[in-house]
Amino acid sequence: MFRFILLFCAAAAAAQTAKPPLTLDEFFNFVEIRNVRVSPDGHAVAIETARADWEADRFRNDLWLYRDDGAGSLVQLTWSGHDRDPEWSPDGNWIAFLSDRDSGYAAGKAADKADDAGKSEKPDQVWAIALNGGEAFAVTHGEEKVHAFAWSADSRQIYFATRAPWSKEKQGAYKKDWKDVVEFRESERGDAVARVEIATGAVKPIAETPWRVKQMEAAPHGTTLAFLTESISERQEAMDAYGIYLVDAQGGPPRKLVQRPAVLDSMHWAPDSRHIFFSFLNGSVEESYQDAQPRLYWVDAVSAGARLTRWAKFAGAVTGYTVTQEDGLLIAGRMGTEVQIYREDPHVFVMQPGRPGTYEHISAAAHVAKVAFVHSTLTEPAEVYIGEGVANAHPITSFNRLFTERALPQGQPYHWTADDGVKVEGMLIYPPGKFQEKNLRMLTLIHGGPEDADGNHFEADWYQWGSLAATQGWLVFEPNYRGSVGYGDQFALGIVPNIVSKPGKDILEGVEALVQDGIADPDNLTIGGYSYGGYMTNWLITQTTRFRAAVTGAGAVEHVANWGNDDTTYDDAYFLGGLPWDMMKNYNDEAAIWQINKVKTPTHIVGGAEDILEQYLLERALRAQGVPVKLLIFPGEGHELDKNPWHGKIKVREELKWLETWAAAR
Repeated sequence: MFRFILLFCAAAAAAQTAKPPLTLDEFFNFVEIRNVRVSPDGHAVAIETARADWEADRFRNDLWLYRDDGAGSLVQLTWSGHDRDPEWSPDGNWIAFLSDRDSGYAAGKAADKADDAGKSEKPDQVWAIALNGGEAFAVTHGEEKVHAFAWSADSRQIYFATRAPWSKEKQGAYKKDWKDVVEFRESERGDAVARVEIATGAVKPIAETPWRVKQMEAAPHGTTLAFLTESISERQEAMDAYGIYLVDAQGGPPRKLVQRPAVLDSMHWAPDSRHIFFSFLNGSVEESYQDAQPRLYWVDAVSAGARLTRWAKFAGAVTGYTVTQEDGLLIAGRMGTEVQIYREDPHVFVMQPGRPGTYEHISAAAHVAKVAFVHSTLTEPAEVYIGEGVANAHPITSFNRLFTERALPQGQPYHWTADDGVKVEGMLIYPPGKFQEKNLRMLTLIHGGPEDADGNHFEADWYQWGSLAATQGWLVFEPNYRGSVGYGDQFALGIVPNIVSKPGKDILEGVEALVQDGIADPDNLTIGGYSYGGYMTNWLITQTTRFRAAVTGAGAVEHVANWGNDDTTYDDAYFLGGLPWDMMKNYNDEAAIWQINKVKTPTHIVGGAEDILEQYLLERALRAQGVPVKLLIFPGEGHELDKNPWHGKIKVREELKWLETWAAAR
């Protein structure tokens, strides 16, 4: 059996190297699949894709429609490049979506180019398109952006939420008083919820909330609307902004159903119209605030007291879920380097038969046993699948077929033991044709979050570019250090209050284990990461001089100004044990800036122009120390480089050049 595995791996490696290598241009033409929605009857799937439009200097979002018509057909449903978040009407006759396209938009590719040239900055509105033919049309109109929308149970109306609108007179008076001055908090205001008739366009106000509405959904019985809120500014400063509310579908005051110290993320009614499932990103539903792994709950929306129940136990992290026709759940659950689909059994989630890799964007049909999802592995690019179950699902897209025709790197998990006995895991991605070879030059590429993890999946963008680095001859080590999810709550919480020093030790011990095992060349080690991966990179180059080069982006080098400047302020304070003036020692002990005089590593830095404070500080500090350093600033970008695809492409191109410049001669 062992000999068979070796022969199989050798054959797979030979097959990969027979293909041409992946180029930078091809890598950044990857099509990201952002949304998958299966129709209520299971015979069609709405798909949202995002890809680079190099001529227009932007990313375009398109909607596609797959029909199970015997042969199976996939057609592009919209052409504006500005369309996202598709949702089926309950009767399956309509797809509604958000778009910031011009309301005078005419269908077709010619109009697509004209819209691109205008670089629309119009507010998102709800649009709809009938499945029996016809053009998409705007359902809502106004100067305020639609934050969330939902179909009514009878498919005749759409509920939607916008910032509470002002009259033209009030807007004019405000502009006259304040010109271009921003009242930082006073100018922020909550949302108004309304409904619009599809047939007539008539709008009726439903409710108001002091918060921003992130998601909404009507109960299947049609008489109640639920909506989930977040902070007005989208800054995570206080937990009272996050809640689930109920309101009569005909209008009235909202009733708070759920309020917990957690950043609520996703909410769906159960088919019984009595319970609501929900998940969270950060915080805790059962205890005081802590960054436990994401879990699933449901709440009784009818009985007094709104009783909360955790929905089955799961040791890993719930990364997504869908409600099935029989009032149950399917979840995408991360355990280690794999994200598999699990079905709830009483009190526990049970993994479904399937393939290794990563499942995401799962969607179950409302009336039949059909499920659609996205699946990928390191050597299989992301595509959409559909089936009556996970195991028998078949692919219905080939957006990323080009990648199957290129020599892709193979990978495998790697394990080591930390100095305190904790078992730690990561992924190794080998250069094509060099799977399991020894003494390779190595890039340690650190994921952000920290509540995330790397594993057996395919992604190609400015944030996760390990496959491209491997194609350029690097062994890529992706450590799932303490703070990562998929390894239990204790592991995820293990970095408090040592926000960088604890996970930093895990990473350095992993690098040392790879050197000791003869896998990594000790004289050719490099390091990099973005966001929290940037935090870690900035810290680790103060702890060792063994890295020949570093590439870092959007990472802090101190924690006080970062606490005041970050959108995740509440989370930052939690990781460091409290507020800056209460935990001064923690904030200083975990700050790379106080040890920057130890750095010798040539460092390449990047950041969006609206998220650049810490990058300026790092660049100036390294330059003052005489360390080779370069800083790239991307105009118009925030933390996410999601405005202009050229920015991410140039980022990775220059990072790879930097690594090559400072790497030891091969």
